[in-house]
Amino acid sequence: MMSVKLSVSALAIAAVSATSAMARDNVQVAGSSTVLPYASIVAEAFGENTDFPTPVVESGGSSSGLKRFCEGVGENTIDIANASRAIREKEVAACAENGVTDIIEVRIGYDGIVFASQQSGPAFNAFTPTDIFNAIGAKVLKDGQIVDNPHNTWSEFNADLPDAEIAMFIPGTKHGTREVFEEKVLLIGCEETGAMQAMIDGGMSEDDAEDACLDVRQDGKSVDIDGDYTETLARIDANTNGIGVFGLAFYENNTDKLKVATMSGVEPTTATIAAGDYPVSRPLFFYMKKAHIGVIPGLKEFAQFFVSDDLAGPDSPLANYGLVSDPELAKTQQMVADEKVMGADM
Repeated sequence: MMSVKLSVSALAIAAVSATSAMARDNVQVAGSSTVLPYASIVAEAFGENTDFPTPVVESGGSSSGLKRFCEGVGENTIDIANASRAIREKEVAACAENGVTDIIEVRIGYDGIVFASQQSGPAFNAFTPTDIFNAIGAKVLKDGQIVDNPHNTWSEFNADLPDAEIAMFIPGTKHGTREVFEEKVLLIGCEETGAMQAMIDGGMSEDDAEDACLDVRQDGKSVDIDGDYTETLARIDANTNGIGVFGLAFYENNTDKLKVATMSGVEPTTATIAAGDYPVSRPLFFYMKKAHIGVIPGLKEFAQFFVSDDLAGPDSPLANYGLVSDPELAKTQQMVADEKVMGADM
């Protein structure tokens, strides 16, 4: 493992928190439930293989983690926010308003969003975005008209799917997974069924039609899950017909309980995601406060440890858990070493 430094700048501590006698001694992380298991693995290894304390890693969702991250600078705020989506411009602005101006964006690798069900449940062998949209879109195209979603079973709109009640458990809006699910599944399904064009032809603006495409039905057949994937798994355990939306790594570590469907004919695997073949995949990130480097002991070292070849490379523990290694990992490693902040000239 890499060597680490134990020096802490008293001057930097004073700059961040003038009223505090000394900085807290551990790195604090919060955010994405998708990144949580990876960050937890790294945190445990970091504590075991360096002289720094084990970082504290919490979940809560990408949006929640970034909100906490943007609350300000100082040892009473978190150092790192995990995210399964890129930080938004409005979040960068919120950070800046609270003095969080130098943000380091670290891409740790890639993950896929999978659709999985009970091992003993109906055979949902294959999905397309149109199937998911027809199942849970708030308004769908039927007989040439945009109507409130009337579908009760999957076979009503696709005879190749089982005659099973629709019951989908999808990430809540505070999760980064929800945004990717909306953009790469619901929106595409809305376009491919012709619903989006029908909305526009009916007088909607393109922006309004796009927003309508992302609305999900509220009659109980689509349920937002605000907790982590374990809550989704519990819902599926209790519902034979349930379909859950998970990260690839969670699914791969629960294959004794879940079976996965293909999306657009492609099985979600590390190989198909790395090759760019699986259509519902996304980069994973963490965001770090440069102002906390040299103040919170081990912060930069933890970031370097996280993206090291030993932890995040193709044959690493994170890869074994399901993370798809970033082909540009060396570039990320150099960026972290140089403390390159967002918006800086490359």
